[in-house]
Amino acid sequence: MPALSVELLAATPAPPPITSAGDTQLGIAALVGIAAIVLLITRWKMHAFLALTIGSGVLGAVAGAPLAKVITSFTTGLGATVASTGVLIALGAILGKLLADSGGADQIVDTILARTSERRLPWAMTLIAALIGLPLFFEVGIVLLIPVVLLVARRGNQSLMRVGIPALAGLSVMHGLVPPHPGPLAAVAAIHANLGTTLALGVLVAVPTVIIAGPLFGRVADRWVKAVPPENLTPARASDDLERRPGFVPTVCTMLLPVVLMLAKALVDVLVKNQSSLVYRVFDVIGTPLVALLAAVMLGMFTLARPAGFSKERISATVERSLGPIAGIILIVGAGGGFKQVLVDSGIGQMILNWSHGWHISPLLLAWLIAVLIRVATGSATVATISAAGLVAPLAAGMSGTHTALLVLAVGAGSLFFSHVNDAGFWLVKEYFGMDVPQTLKSWSTMETVISVVALGFVLALSVVL
Repeated sequence: MPALSVELLAATPAPPPITSAGDTQLGIAALVGIAAIVLLITRWKMHAFLALTIGSGVLGAVAGAPLAKVITSFTTGLGATVASTGVLIALGAILGKLLADSGGADQIVDTILARTSERRLPWAMTLIAALIGLPLFFEVGIVLLIPVVLLVARRGNQSLMRVGIPALAGLSVMHGLVPPHPGPLAAVAAIHANLGTTLALGVLVAVPTVIIAGPLFGRVADRWVKAVPPENLTPARASDDLERRPGFVPTVCTMLLPVVLMLAKALVDVLVKNQSSLVYRVFDVIGTPLVALLAAVMLGMFTLARPAGFSKERISATVERSLGPIAGIILIVGAGGGFKQVLVDSGIGQMILNWSHGWHISPLLLAWLIAVLIRVATGSATVATISAAGLVAPLAAGMSGTHTALLVLAVGAGSLFFSHVNDAGFWLVKEYFGMDVPQTLKSWSTMETVISVVALGFVLALSVVL
């Protein structure tokens, strides 16, 4: 989007803020609030949910807002975020658990590897990670893929970097750019972007990004880092205790169903102008994230769980076990939404819009830079996405649907920039790959930075073309 469009957006009226503080005080409040969150998470090792909650109060207090209004703003944002994303996160977790426990993930892996030459293994690992990463959180995907990565490296006599970096890139790109992951979903809600358009453009950006940051960068990382697969970190495969497992085609179709339904809705929205027609009304329902993910979960019970021999009781137990681990994630996402709402209601988002008046900088680049700063400071891609989305939401006023979706992707790209020692993912990769800190910085941290910069480049390119 052209840089001067920021000037046009400055005229958009904003709701009255909860404080009468000037721009300087609001700027200080934003910095102090974010600094409080950073210190609580990094120095005092406080849970991100509590850190975001306290940081919201600090921000409101420094901005001079009445405490009652700050609490109302925070709870309103928390409730709206959980309402819009909490159920989707839960459905995604159920689908991921069915995929893992039924042996469906193993089926995908084995089928692709059986038909892949050694030279093409890095590309196969990218595809596997991208497919498995669609319904799974990054940490879950890591745990699921690590045995596969180590097995492929040993069996194929491959460098761990050559097969590991593509797998990590596939997971990370899906996590940062493609709904229904929590970060992109929350950004879509905060910026009021069209989910189908964001999903379509997210996939368009994700494909070349994961190729560059995965198989291609993996060759470079292989020259920089010589990691040896740890002998003691290969847990039993999910399907070792199963007599049978679901087929490859049904498994892939089940995983891709939500994406297909949401993309179909986006396509119908563009092609069908008559909103009262049956086709438009049908896809308007089945293409919503809630219905699309629910349909995939229900289908998965028949295409994943039943072929694996799961009884009704075991299916119920699998669903129950999938929900416990995501409670913390939902609370973090909700608290991030609360912090975002305090930012907006205090007038900080509008302040940034006013400051950007006359700047010769693309709002997409501005959104990316804000997300980068929060990501590097907090170590959390989800916190960076939600907070940055709240700050730049006013920039979306007056944008076309396409550019609003690109704004979401710019935030998502920034949220992946340079994972380092304050990111749990950094330590997860380090331990699983048996690397030291310098090796992890050269491989994992650099890969995340490549993803962030390359994705931004494609987002800016699309903003010129579309």
